[in-house]
Amino acid sequence: MTKKDLLLEIGLEEMPARFVTNSMNQLSDKVQAWLLEKNISFENIQAYSSPRRLAVVVEGMNETQEDIHEEAKGPAKKIALNDEGNWTKAAIGFCRGQGVSTDNIYFKEINGVEYVHVNKFIKGQETKALLPELQQIISALTFPKNMKWADKELRFVRPIKWIIALFGNEVIPFEITEVKTANETRGHRFLGKNIKINEAKDYVKALLGQYVIVDAAERKEAIRSQLSRIEEDQNWVIPIDEDLLEEVTNLVEYPTALYGRFEEEYLDLPDEVLITSMKEHQRYFPVKSQEGALLPYFVTVRNGGHEHLDTVARGNEKVLRARLSDADFFYKEDQKTEINTSLKKLEKIVYHEEIGTLAEKVGRVRSLTNKLSDLLALNSEDKAAADRAAEISKFDLVSNMVYEFPELQGFMGEKYALQKGEEEAVAKAINEHYMPRNAEDGTPSSVPGAVLSIAEKMDTIASCFAIGIIPSGSQDPYALRRQAAGIVQILLDQEWEVSLEDLIRAAVSLTAEANINKKDKQEIEEEMISFFKLRIKYSLQEKHIRYDLIDAVLGHHLDSIPSLVKRAEVLNQEKDAEGFKGNVEALSRIINISSKAEVVGEINTALFENDHEQQLYEKFLSVKENLQKASSEKDAYTLLVSLKHEIDDYFEHTMVMADNQAIKENRLSFMAHLANMIKSFANMNQILVK
Repeated sequence: MTKKDLLLEIGLEEMPARFVTNSMNQLSDKVQAWLLEKNISFENIQAYSSPRRLAVVVEGMNETQEDIHEEAKGPAKKIALNDEGNWTKAAIGFCRGQGVSTDNIYFKEINGVEYVHVNKFIKGQETKALLPELQQIISALTFPKNMKWADKELRFVRPIKWIIALFGNEVIPFEITEVKTANETRGHRFLGKNIKINEAKDYVKALLGQYVIVDAAERKEAIRSQLSRIEEDQNWVIPIDEDLLEEVTNLVEYPTALYGRFEEEYLDLPDEVLITSMKEHQRYFPVKSQEGALLPYFVTVRNGGHEHLDTVARGNEKVLRARLSDADFFYKEDQKTEINTSLKKLEKIVYHEEIGTLAEKVGRVRSLTNKLSDLLALNSEDKAAADRAAEISKFDLVSNMVYEFPELQGFMGEKYALQKGEEEAVAKAINEHYMPRNAEDGTPSSVPGAVLSIAEKMDTIASCFAIGIIPSGSQDPYALRRQAAGIVQILLDQEWEVSLEDLIRAAVSLTAEANINKKDKQEIEEEMISFFKLRIKYSLQEKHIRYDLIDAVLGHHLDSIPSLVKRAEVLNQEKDAEGFKGNVEALSRIINISSKAEVVGEINTALFENDHEQQLYEKFLSVKENLQKASSEKDAYTLLVSLKHEIDDYFEHTMVMADNQAIKENRLSFMAHLANMIKSFANMNQILVK
């Protein structure tokens, strides 16, 4: 079977850099899925992109679909034939649907029942005839933000300027927003020109001749190599922020790295200010000495060749100089403002119209910080530092610097707090309470910072849930999932044995006192508990814990998160051990029958009728006492499964649902007490055993 290559390129106005890579991968995935769906064989698919184009090249595509030979199963024989032995409507309709006649029917027996079967053959179509469907693939691409242009109905990332759809050397005809397919592409906006592509194999080389490196990975590697060369030539260290490198890669089509400098006086600014000014606003790479000190230089990447680099450098220096001059002014002005003055400004800043001002939020966070400090029994030094940090945690939000550079919230709070004479622990906690800022960020290292971070995040979640802002699907404008995951991770990293449910209740009580709650307090608490269980579930899945074991440890109260995770790990380790099935079944039997207890009262041993009841009761008391002293979750598991022998004997000689009502209620109460002890480790009847 003959083969050809396919080139599909969508030419656009410059896309936002953060959209390019995902859009390229999406186009490649959709084309590949379409090829598989249409049963068109191919050898390889390669995705390409630049700020102005998304493209795929499919190598070695068959010129026709694969023929299909398959067996189709229809209705049972008794349904396919009537009493006279004629074909029923069911049989005739089945054959019509398969494109065959009843003459093609034969019967095959499956599990003792005969069914109608037919063999059908579908001749593969020519690939060229199917390729216009690529138009639907392009139109179906989705983006974080879309736009419309002129009078066109299509919503797309940016206006489409040209489309190449080339199979072999033939153009596949279709059009989108009045842009017709052709074999012409556009080179670099300033250095290149329009050129024709005769075959897909010429695509990469032809565009390189027009100053477009269309392979994003090659473009990124070129930038990395150029940065390394500058490092070596100048004896510098250029820290590579991978996110920045990705963004710069998607901003240029033909990268050339160059460097510039700024005045040394600006090195008096905090490093975070300088780096943020360079990276976030100008997409520059900062430069450091071999010893790690920031140097008065920057590296940028132009979209073009090596001509007139001195002029380009001077232009970039001028832009950065203006940025740093503003930053220097803001920094000096902020130092004139006292912390208490900034705190008063928070009283006039609305955090959310239904939640209140920033000052009111700070008040709740401070109360929650003290509550958590008490639950953790912190020493007086850490408790005082956490309280003070909570009190002034948001003062830097009204600074000029954070207003201009929001990314510096917390960083500037730490700097300004130290300048105003605050203790180092307090200043550090102000910075750390925003951690983790993203998925790659760590958690607070200090105790006051960790306490404040949990309190601040918990208040945000509780406040949002109180007014009905609950994440659903992909909608999470206040990043509540990330904040909940942050709380869980901090508790794990600090190994704090504190009840998460107690924290939730404390946070919801504070929102209730502030008259924020739009729903019943208990309903909000239950919604938050379910929300946190999902976050913990994802965390356990990342540890490759089996799903039913996760359900088991999440089937009871959300007490200590470190303990909960360790219990899941113990069960995951034990699941393949000999005797696991019997142990789980014995403990599950207790939990299952305890559900019949309508009222759980005290256990009356005087109502015991046999020695096996007394033996299980004594074992229960012993295990309960030793659980309090267990040094690990593994020890706790061992204690619980040690009940198996007494449980088996108990059920063999004791009827829980006795005819005597008093005895039955006493036995059910006993089962309930025992079940609660077991469920404090895990809800064992959620575990699947074979």
